[in-house]
This record gives sequence, structure tokens and C-alpha cells, in this order.
Amino acid sequence: MQPNAMEPKHEIKTYVSNRLKNWDNFTTVCTALERMHAQGSFLQQNPLSFAFPLLLMQLSLASGAALLTSLLLKPLQQSLIVAQTLGGLILGPSGLGRIDVFTINFFPVRSFVLLDILSWFGFMLCFFLIGVQTDPFILKKINKNTLMIGIITVVVPMVLSEAFAYTLAYFIDMDSQLMRSLPMVAQAESMLALPTVSYLLGEFNIMNSEFGRVAMCSSTVSGLFSLCATATMVLAGQSANGNAKTIVTNISSVIVLTAIIVFVIRPAILWMIQKNPVEAPVSRNHFIALLTMVLVTAFCSQAAGLNIYFGPLILGIAIPAGPPIGPALKEKLHLITDWIFLPLFFVKNGCNIDVFHMQLKNYIIVQLVALVAALGKFIGAFVTSRCRCNMPTAHAIALGLVMNAQGLLELGLFKQMKREKVIDYPTFASMCVSMLIITGSVTPVIKRLYDPSQKYTFYRRRSVMHAKPQSQRRLLVCLHDEEIAPTIINILEALNPRRESPLFVFVLHLVELVGRARPLLIPHKLTNRPSSRFGRSKGVIEAFRDYEQKNLELVSVYPYTAICPCATMHDEVCTLALDRKTSLIIIPFYNKLHADGTIESSQKAAQIMNKNVLDKVPCSVAILVDRGLLKSPWPVLGTLSTYRVGVVFLGGADDREALTIGAIMANHPKITLTMIRLVVDGNVTGNDKEERRVDNEFLSDFRQAMVANNRVTYIEEIVTDGIGTAAVICSMTNNYELVLAGRSHDTQSPLLSGLADGSERAELGAIGEILASADFKGNTTILVVQQHALVVNERNESHKHSLGAPQPIKNDEGHSLGDSHSIKYDKEQMQIQEKSA
Repeated sequence: MQPNAMEPKHEIKTYVSNRLKNWDNFTTVCTALERMHAQGSFLQQNPLSFAFPLLLMQLSLASGAALLTSLLLKPLQQSLIVAQTLGGLILGPSGLGRIDVFTINFFPVRSFVLLDILSWFGFMLCFFLIGVQTDPFILKKINKNTLMIGIITVVVPMVLSEAFAYTLAYFIDMDSQLMRSLPMVAQAESMLALPTVSYLLGEFNIMNSEFGRVAMCSSTVSGLFSLCATATMVLAGQSANGNAKTIVTNISSVIVLTAIIVFVIRPAILWMIQKNPVEAPVSRNHFIALLTMVLVTAFCSQAAGLNIYFGPLILGIAIPAGPPIGPALKEKLHLITDWIFLPLFFVKNGCNIDVFHMQLKNYIIVQLVALVAALGKFIGAFVTSRCRCNMPTAHAIALGLVMNAQGLLELGLFKQMKREKVIDYPTFASMCVSMLIITGSVTPVIKRLYDPSQKYTFYRRRSVMHAKPQSQRRLLVCLHDEEIAPTIINILEALNPRRESPLFVFVLHLVELVGRARPLLIPHKLTNRPSSRFGRSKGVIEAFRDYEQKNLELVSVYPYTAICPCATMHDEVCTLALDRKTSLIIIPFYNKLHADGTIESSQKAAQIMNKNVLDKVPCSVAILVDRGLLKSPWPVLGTLSTYRVGVVFLGGADDREALTIGAIMANHPKITLTMIRLVVDGNVTGNDKEERRVDNEFLSDFRQAMVANNRVTYIEEIVTDGIGTAAVICSMTNNYELVLAGRSHDTQSPLLSGLADGSERAELGAIGEILASADFKGNTTILVVQQHALVVNERNESHKHSLGAPQPIKNDEGHSLGDSHSIKYDKEQMQIQEKSA
């Protein structure tokens, strides 16, 4: 019963100190119906004495504590789970709850009934959203390696921790309750759950990386393996009297509920998707129907004797990933779940933990068992991934740490074990503290060890300049809408595909994903008839399908749609380029420029993606600036008698790459190429003598190769400073349909004096910015080229080779996936994707 506020002070203190420990003894909590809504403090009423105002205050405290701890822990790169768990501890008896007045006024016993209901509501919605971003087809991606990692990651910690627990019980004198609980603690700490790993990877934005795929597959195996042991442990506690009927009933309930969700509810959801207009958001009626399904499945789980999260989790997994449903659910439910309802769960959990009332001896024993289990998980994952999958050491360490992450599911398991009296209160509190310590320790280390961009730097050069002559050319073109498709097709046509050097074009339509759902990479098949499955990519795919049909046996097009957030859009581009072994990526400039010099702002997603791609790209990249040459939606190269291409050459690797592309275009019968070389006093400028020598040799080879081509013109322009450079470039206005330029140059060169410091669009470079400025008027299309940067395994080579030899280097990209630096688990995935192409 709730103590009266008029009771003696020492009785109130006794109530406060024993409230948590005696909570199980409470069977009834009394409250008056008329004390639900306060009439106002002006009537001398305390709002905290009424149920609804008290609930609002508890919601405010819970959300405020979660926000405060997340901001404080942000420099430490902590997970949201850690911040919210710590926020719950701060409001509990381990923090502010030690103040008697605070506890009596803000968290009285009478409020715990409603608080517990709302906290489990957030728990249910959180697992539903975790299910939404979990790919059910991850089972198809499980191979021998991930199967081995998943099994060993559970077996090793279970054997070590169980043996350690029995050893402690034999050699150390401890109370009987802890002795009985210790084997169960070892078993629970050895469990590994897919939702926890999925939540952590999603928060780090690495779920769709190759590392994320391995972690997801391995945790799926571990989760299924752990599920059997967990079910056995929990159900054994429920059937302590030897009643096997309970176990059979629960297993039957799991099978029946899963079957209903998969074979009844999922088809209904697919029907709703078909009825929803293409590219339209989810209708209000459909969203309400989905939310109702969540509530119904949660009710069925409780009615069948299962945990409340089981039904919503399976329902979330059954929902098709991607738009329109996935992003809509994340957008509408994410904030209210993570920052309103879920903090209540952690506050309720924190109110059950008092670190100052734990016995030191028992606490150390539980922590040692948890540490041995964590060490076993790490050893199992690290050794298997290194020996079986040949992972790099840093990635193997990160995987071992990921497999140690704990979260909501583990907290729910600990609470259920306490409720079923498998463990006592002090053991439960110690396990929660160990979860906070382990998860808080591994998350910043994971972020520091694993950089998704590292996988792009362990391969040899991929560029147009270093490609084999007379070999297939593999390009990746990216676009956000179909308006720029004709311009890109003109450039592809200018590359002069032939039978001896066919063009393989991988088209990636980038769609910004609203919400935090799992990114999707959708491959499409080109057919003679348009497909309704193309969705919002229909216009893009049809344009390139027509181009392929007009160039049969010369051009092969492979279209994709990538639906992902702005922050990870570059990863989809770089991963596809890496997997398909492309030598050049063409990406659009984020602003659309017109012939009169006006600028039309485009999507912010393109600007974010361009910057990240330029920093992490695994091959050469070209930024396409479309100035509105095309007045029709069709390519115009075939209709022109002459297509004029100009190349601006100051020197450097990027300019050599741009000139190599221009040399390929010069073989087209309708293209005339003009190469304009800028020099100072007749000399090529630059502080690096070796760089100047490579430039001169490269230009000498270019002139010798083009001596018989009367459509190629070589011009040298003498300038003294950046103003002269800008004047020469602006004089090219309306003289060319396409201008090629390098992105990066020697900033100390007199040719750029006064230009580089004023650069506003760094992704274009100094020359590219002049070409894209309002001073350069006309309908010219611009291509700013960046050659593939130096890679890790080339940095120790001679300076000559690191700069790039003037002759085309033999391209070994056909063997790059099998060299000493390649990663075995990357290779297997790439081979599968290559076959599907």
C-alpha cells in the first residue's frame, strides 16, 4: 500500500529504502478515481498527487534524462541504448532516487502501474521497428563462414562461462540463491540476439556494408542457436514442477502466430502496397491498419503466453522493406518511440537497480561470469573470422566487439528471469550494470576500428588511363532524375563503343530514403516491354534500354535503383563500383546550370553524395555539369554533323585522366577534339620535376598517337596568372559541346594564382568552377575528372609509378579480388553479384 504523507519521517525513509526490494510483495496499489486530473495549484492542490499530471512529469523527466545523457556521451560515440540506460539509472535509486523527496513526489509506488504499461508499449514498438529494418532474406546469404562464426560465437562463451560459474561455486563460499543463479547467468550472458546487432549496425549506418552483412548473417545464426537455449531456460523455469505441457504450448503458440503473420497478414500488406499509388506516401487508412496489426499481434503474443515483443517483431520482419511502408513507419514512429515511450522503459528499469545496495562480493562474482562470457564471444568471433574468412585484423576485432553488444532484448530477458525467480534482485541489478559496462565499452571502439571506406583503398588503380587497350570499358553512371539521362547517353556515345572494346554501363538511379529503414539496392532486368516494377526508376531505365537496343553487341546496360539515406548514398555508389570493377563513375553536379548563367538549386542529397564519393571512390570519377544543351528529351550526338570536345590541360594526374578520356572520344568519326595546354612563358609549371616529366612524356605519346587524326587539334596558350587562365577558359564559350578538365592541380602554380583561394565549390576544383560559373555562358556540357587516388599497396612503390606512368599500365583489376590484400568474404559476395549481372 502507498504510505500516507503524514506518516513519521523515519517510516517514510524505511519505505523509500525498501521500496524496490519489497516491490514483489505488493499485490495491490490503491488510488482514488477522483485523483486522476488536478484542478490546479491555485486551489492548493499538488499536481503531482494526481495520476495524469504525474505521468506527464515522468514522461518529461525520462525524455529529458535520455536527451541529456545522449548529448553528454556524444563525444564518446556511445550508442543510444547506453545513453538511455544511463538516464534511467540517474532517475532511479542509483542517482536522484536517493533523495527521499524526489522519489516520493515523482516516482511513488502508485504511479508504477501506469508507468510499467507505457514502458512496455515503447518496448513493443521498438522491436516492431527493429523488425521493419531487418531483412528476412538474410537467411539466404548465410554461407559456411558465417554459419561457423555464428555457432562458435555462442558455443565458446557458453562453455567457458558455464565452466567458470561451476568453478566459482565450488571454490568460493556464496549464498545458495546466487549459487543456483550463477549457471543461468552464464547461459544468459552467452546469448546473442539478431535484433540487438541489427539495431547497433543500423545506428552506425553500416548495416548495408560487407562487414554489416557478415555481422548480420553471423548474428542470425547465433540468434537462432541462442533461441533454443533461451527458450529452454525460460520455459524450464515456468515448468519447475515438471509440467511438460507448458513447453509444448509455448512452442505451438510460436509456430501458429508466426504462420498467421507470414501467410495471412503479410499477403494483406502486399495487397495494400499494390493498391497504393506509385511513389505516393502510405495513406492514412493503411497506416492505421498497420498500427492496428501491431497491437493485435502484441495482444496475441500475450494471450498465448509469449513475450509482448514477439508478435510485433515477426510482423516487422514480414513487412516488405523499402518504400512506401518501411520509411513511412520509421518516419512516423521513430521519434515518439525512441524519445517518449522507450525512455520510460529504461527509467522503469533504472528504478529497479540500486548500485549502492549490491553486495560487493556477489557483484564481483556476477561481473566475472559476464566478463568471461564476453571474452568467449570475442575469441569465438575473432579467431573464426580471421582463420575462416581471412578478415583483416581490425575488422575481425570489430566483429568480435559487435557480437558482444547487448540491448533491449537482453534487458527484457533479465527482467523475465527475475520475474520467473530464476535469478534474484541483486543478480538482476549486477547483470544490468554489466550490460551497460560491456556495451558502453565496445561501441566507441567499433566506430574507431571499422571505417566503411577502408574497403575501397585496398585495391590497385582503377582508371581509364590504366585500363587495357582494346578491352571492355566498365562505367557506372549515377543520376537522381531522368532529366540528365540524354546528356549522359551523349557522353556514353562519345566514348565510341566498338566490338573490340564494348561498353558495360551500370546505371544507378539514386532515391533518397526518408526515415532510417535499411538501404536497398534493387537490380532490374531490361525487357522490351516496360515493367511496372521499375517504379520511380521507370523513365531512367527506359531511356537506357532504348540506348542499348540501338547499340546491340556494343553496349550492355545493367540498371539499378538505390534507395538509401543521404549519409550512406555514397556507400551504395562506391560498393557497386567496387563490385562491378568499373574504371570510371559519372555523377551529376548538385546544381543545374543554364546557358544564361542562372543556377537552379538541386537536391541536397546530391551535394552530400558528391563530397563523400570524391573522398572514398574506388576508381576514377567524373562530375557532370549540365548547362542545358539539350532542348529535347533525346540525345543529340547522332543528329549533329560535328560534336566538338575540348580538353583543358594544366598538368597532373587528373588532367592526364581527362585527356585519356578525350583521346578515346577522338576516335569517334563525328567528334573533333581540341586540346588546350596552358603554360607560363612556354614552360609547364609545377614544383614537382617528376610530375612535369610524366606530363611531358604523356603529352608526347598523345601527340604521336593522334598524328594521323586530322580531327584533333593541339593548342598551347601562354598565360601569366590565374586571371589569364580564366580569360582563356571563358574564351571557349559556345565553341564546344563538351569540355573536359581535371579537378585537382598544383595550388602553387602561377596558372592558378588568385583562383584556388576563392573556390566556393571545392568538388569542381579551380578550373571546374570557372567552367561552371556564370562567366562561362553557353550550352556547353562540362566533365570534371578526378583520377583514382593512390591506394594503400602502391604507396611504398617508387615515385615514378606512384605518379602514373605515361604508358597505360597493365590493368590487373580482373585479378584484384584475389590478390594478397583482398578479403575472402568480400570476394565471395562479389562473385555472387557478378553472376547475377
